[in-house]
Formats: sequence, structure tokens, C-alpha cells
Amino acid sequence: MAAGPADAHAVADSRPTMDVVQVPAGSFVMGTDDPRGYAEDGEGPAHRVTLDAFSIGAHTVTNAAFATFVEATGHRTTAERLGTSFVFGGLLPDDFPPTRGVVSAPWWREVEGADWRHPEGTHSDVSDRADHPVVHVSWLDAVAYCTWSGTRLPTEAEWECAARGGRDQQHFPWGEEREPAGEHRMNVFQGRFPPENTADDGWVGTCPVGTYPANDLGLFETTGNVWEWCADWFDPTYYGRSPQHSPPGPDDGEARVMRGGSYLCHDSYCWRYRVDARSANTPDSSTGNIGFRVAST
Repeated sequence: MAAGPADAHAVADSRPTMDVVQVPAGSFVMGTDDPRGYAEDGEGPAHRVTLDAFSIGAHTVTNAAFATFVEATGHRTTAERLGTSFVFGGLLPDDFPPTRGVVSAPWWREVEGADWRHPEGTHSDVSDRADHPVVHVSWLDAVAYCTWSGTRLPTEAEWECAARGGRDQQHFPWGEEREPAGEHRMNVFQGRFPPENTADDGWVGTCPVGTYPANDLGLFETTGNVWEWCADWFDPTYYGRSPQHSPPGPDDGEARVMRGGSYLCHDSYCWRYRVDARSANTPDSSTGNIGFRVAST
């Protein structure tokens, strides 16, 4: 059972020290009008947003930090309670038995025993991945961690502002080119998706946090590696009516916003490894490419 507020206070001394970045109050242009984007995701219209000062994690929550939370609270994740989660088929052994796939994305396989401790199922563990992002965490799990750590999830506007690192109307934290001068700046899928990952960037699956250079604010891996949960409900029409000052997201919905893309993004089907791209999933969903970072006011 997840720890309640009283339990969280009782284990305050075990909370990890987190690397955070202070983001000053200011404004930025959120979203994009690039016609190559995904209109169905509501990436536009590009619009100016003003935010109060806040702080945000320099990187996503790691397996080590999440393990501390679980040890202190006894929290069981959604995937652990259900007994299954979804794993990219390319990370499973060739002789892995057939399991149910996702109709619209057959490369996703439902795997019994897959959870944050066992990212590819019971045959795997995170003993050598302490500094990798925790995955197989639902939005509900992320919120439970935030409650315990005295933080919160960033709003979508806060996330994009911080992820941009001060670069308005650029697709990446470093500019417009995905690989400037041929240099890999993020962990995404290379090769032919889904059957052949050449791993030109050095990684198949997640990479440790801090692998790639930080943006100009000091945030690491805001594109690629893992999708990141945000606080907001998702609505593809929201940008057209959102308030200019500190937009909180829609009042309700069926899915929560995810930002940043993951190690599975490939421009042949998912050009979402951009700071102006967005996606969503139901709050109880968990997969091997979703994590989160924390924020606070």
C-alpha cells in the first residue's frame, strides 16, 4: 500500500537529496506550428506563456531514488499490483514466449512480472541500472513519489519552459538540428524501426541520467530516453484556450500529458523527441519507456 501523508512525514529523513534547477519567472513561446508535427496531439498554436519561478529536477527520477522511496513506504506500483506491464519486443530474448501485443503498436508486448525492478520481465533486474531512469511507473506512482518527497509533478508549461533551456521556437534543447555536426545529443532509436536498432548513439533501451550534455538551464535528457509524466490532463484543443499565465491544464480528462519522447522514438512513426511535442496516456498506464522528474514551487 502506498504511504499516506502521515506516513510520508514519518519517513522524511530517508528522502533522497535531489539535484534541482531553479527556473526564474519569465515568459516563453510554447508549442509549435511546424506542419511536420502532429495536429492530433494539439502541438499548436504556438503561444506565449508566462510562469512564476519554480524548480525542477535536473534529471528524471532514477531507479536508486525510487528504490529509496519504496523501501521507506512499501509502495507497490500499478504494474506490481496488476502483475504485468508493457515491454518493447526488441528488448526481449529471441526465445521469449509469445504474449499479447498492442493492436496499433505490435512492438509492445505485455509481459508478466515486468515492473520497475524487472524492466524486461522476471529474467531482468536493475542491479546495474541504479542511475538509469525508473520506468514502468504510472502517473499514480509518480504522484505517490512526489507526495513522499515533498515535491510535485511539473505542469506541462513548466516542463516545456525548463526543457527548452531558454531557446524559443527551437525543436531541441540545443537548437534545430537533431545531430549537429553528426553528434548524438539524445537517446533515440536509430536504424529501421522496429526490427533493427543500430544503437549508433551507444544505447539500446534507457541510458544513465546525465549521459548527454545538459541544456542551458542545467537539465539533462529532456528529449529522448524516457517519456516524462506531467501534472496536466491532456486535451488536444487546450492550447487554443489556455490562459497566458501559468496554465494549469484542463479541468478533467481521461489521460495525462507526457513529454520528451523516449529511446523508442523514430522519425518514421514518432517524431516526438522534441521539446514542443506532446503525448498522453491514462494515469494507470505503465510501460518500459515512461518515467518522470519532479518539480516544486
